[in-house]
Amino acid sequence: MRLCSALICLACAFIAQPSLAADRLNVVASFSILGDFARQVGGEKVDVTTLVGPDSDVHVYTPSPHDARDVGAAKLVIINGLGLEGWMPRLLQASASKAQVVTASQGITPLKRGADADPHAWQSVKNAMIYVRNISAALAAVDPADADVFKGNVEHYLAALAALDRDVHAAVDKIPLARRKVISTHSAFGYFGEAYGIQFIAPLGVSTETEPSARDLAEIVGQIKQAQIPAVFLENFNDDRLASRIATETGAKVGGTLYSDALSDQNGPAPTYIDMVRHNIKTLTSALAP
Repeated sequence: MRLCSALICLACAFIAQPSLAADRLNVVASFSILGDFARQVGGEKVDVTTLVGPDSDVHVYTPSPHDARDVGAAKLVIINGLGLEGWMPRLLQASASKAQVVTASQGITPLKRGADADPHAWQSVKNAMIYVRNISAALAAVDPADADVFKGNVEHYLAALAALDRDVHAAVDKIPLARRKVISTHSAFGYFGEAYGIQFIAPLGVSTETEPSARDLAEIVGQIKQAQIPAVFLENFNDDRLASRIATETGAKVGGTLYSDALSDQNGPAPTYIDMVRHNIKTLTSALAP
């Protein structure tokens, strides 16, 4: 009898106090940087699933059936837009999702690379602040009961991003103007370069799906030599052979690894967006300082 009473009380406790996971808003983000923004704004009120995980390339991603299930169960789906997730419309259709979809880059004036928009707008910290405001508004629309929580979280995070932006400007100011030019392995840093005054030259196009031809490589090697570009940088999901070949042919040093389209895992140097930007500017300034 006592055992039965105890089990009944335990069952009542589970009914009366549902798990935190069940109370959280189910959010899906297309890739790891957006996932971090959602967690920073949503805090304990959200359960975030990231489709394209750490150290993975969103440009060439192929969704799985598991992704369709995750999207189908979501209340909010966060995408970058600007042509980054070409696979997302098919995934949304396959999932039969009824989730609200928010384009985090909405309101940003895109840079152009030929006829296409450059989708890497988060590389400017001020643009990242627009991203998190859009995400906060979308969370509040889907979950108005927790709007005040999201407002408090986003204000705190925006203050941290503003401080980060100031720190990046201060770090770049210490690099001589003549040395503020680098080679990266694809055109992911246009917004960073425009915001902070560093010239990035890439042998690949905006998307990592493109590969440079022999003629492209010859032109980029000539440009590096003529402009006396001091360093070439790897990216965390790219094959390092291209950067190493360029460095060998030009005499530019390999300056390190930059994080562009993906965060690192929790044990890496860039598990959050703020960590990513701080890692990148430290890597750049270490290589470009005279």
